[in-house]
Amino acid sequence: MSSRRSRSRQSGASRITDDQIIDLVSKLQQLIPELRGRRSDKVSASKVLQETCNYIRSLHREVDGLSDRLSQLLASTDTDSDQAAIIRSLLITKVEQWLQ
Repeated sequence: MSSRRSRSRQSGASRITDDQIIDLVSKLQQLIPELRGRRSDKVSASKVLQETCNYIRSLHREVDGLSDRLSQLLASTDTDSDQAAIIRSLLITKVEQWLQ
């Protein structure tokens, strides 16, 4: 056992049980499109974590691409136009939803 793990067990800090880890990995698996629908006993925890990292990277690339497209759109739009007002309204609505 690693010294860090040993120390955390001895410290009495809130420990996470094996059952809780299994439950969390199972929940995580259901969030990843590549793994969703597979039987959880057929997918290792390391595979779930690896696919989670891959999925997060793909989401980052998608956000970057959408940000670039939005920047181009805003740069080509008159800031006082109706189109710009609609874009601002949509963005504000989305940000408010994320913050809830």
